[in-house]
Amino acid sequence: MAPKRGGKAPVPAKKKTVVTNPLFEKRPKQFGIGGALPPKKDLHRFVKWPKVVRIQRQHRILKQRLKVPPALNQFTRTLDKNLATNLFKMLLKYRPEDKAAKKERLLKRVQAENEGKLLRQRNQLL
Repeated sequence: MAPKRGGKAPVPAKKKTVVTNPLFEKRPKQFGIGGALPPKKDLHRFVKWPKVVRIQRQHRILKQRLKVPPALNQFTRTLDKNLATNLFKMLLKYRPEDKAAKKERLLKRVQAENEGKLLRQRNQLL
């Protein structure tokens, strides 16, 4: 590219001084009650929207406000029967023990201690 040649510098336009009447004071507009009319603003939000649009928006806002942690949200969908039965079979192992099972477990432990074999004891967690 060829170097640009410097032309004449533009002459700064002279600002015209506006003559104001000193008898009129300039005051800011008061938009309060009984004051000046408020400036035009967007009233788009206050339109009566179609019912479908309103429901979609309400649904979305409700979902945002009722945010559920992901650990719980995974259970919002139902499982099929096969998967549900397998899950419940697996969860049976982690069931809290009832009184009879606890009594039986403690009896076995006492008998083992009396015979001299101490069962492996887990470290207790605080």
